[in-house]
Amino acid sequence: MRAALSRWGCFWGTVCLVWGLADSAAAQAKRVQTPYETPKVLFDFYLDHPAKMGAALYWIRSLINPLTDAPYSMFPEDMKVIVLLHGTELVTVARKNEARYEEAVQRMRYYADMGVRFLVCSLALIDYRYTAEDLQPFVEIIPSSVPEIVHWQNQGYALITPQVPDKQFSVDEIR
Repeated sequence: MRAALSRWGCFWGTVCLVWGLADSAAAQAKRVQTPYETPKVLFDFYLDHPAKMGAALYWIRSLINPLTDAPYSMFPEDMKVIVLLHGTELVTVARKNEARYEEAVQRMRYYADMGVRFLVCSLALIDYRYTAEDLQPFVEIIPSSVPEIVHWQNQGYALITPQVPDKQFSVDEIR
């Protein structure tokens, strides 16, 4: 009896193995085309180091670039995108630091020209001892970041808080 069960087990195991191999050979990830609508987004930047500003700005690119490409072909000017600065990244928009953060400032100017608004918390401004005259001209100063977040969420804006961890491994190391 044991031998018969063992043979049936072996038979079904072989069938399952062949079926699984045939199925896995034909199977692959499926691409989907989500029907995106024109976005209303508030990016909440609160970074622990100003050097992470460049990486945080890639979140904006990750929103805008796919939506301006086919099949969506949206106009950036139609997108409602706001970036709220109230952490250490605030120093990147100080005119005196422009040379130090030149690449990030150029990218912010580029996005500002596309209609992205850059808001700075006035409480953070006080903490860093900056005035309006100290900041880049594309920046707008708002009373406080927390009520600003609430305001824009009440207006239907999606809140995105970029995560910019310290990179510990290269893609090749963990792939």
